[in-house]
Amino acid sequence: MSADADCLFCKIAGGQIPADVVRESEHTLAFRDISPQAPTHVLVIPREHHRDVASLAAAAPGTLAELVREAAAVAAGEGIEAYRLVFNTGSEAGQSVFHVHGHVLGGRAMTWPPG
Repeated sequence: MSADADCLFCKIAGGQIPADVVRESEHTLAFRDISPQAPTHVLVIPREHHRDVASLAAAAPGTLAELVREAAAVAAGEGIEAYRLVFNTGSEAGQSVFHVHGHVLGGRAMTWPPG
């Protein structure tokens, strides 16, 4: 597996930085966001470093599918039937950590448009 020594999420996936882990699989890790934007706000990441969701889809589509399955399992485990799964790509879209991560948001009504 590839990792970026300077990447916050690689360090979390590698156990170097603690996180409130909700679920984990061989290829993914899900943990609570430190600045939640909804009652349920969990990040789901691949353990392997990929800059964004498009990069992950191109390099490891099976891992992307597993990440989405894990996001659904997180929602089910949190007892929420309706949730939003968000992938920000690029700083102008709100991506602040350049390791692909899906935000599982739920537990309240989501408005549209989001931004």
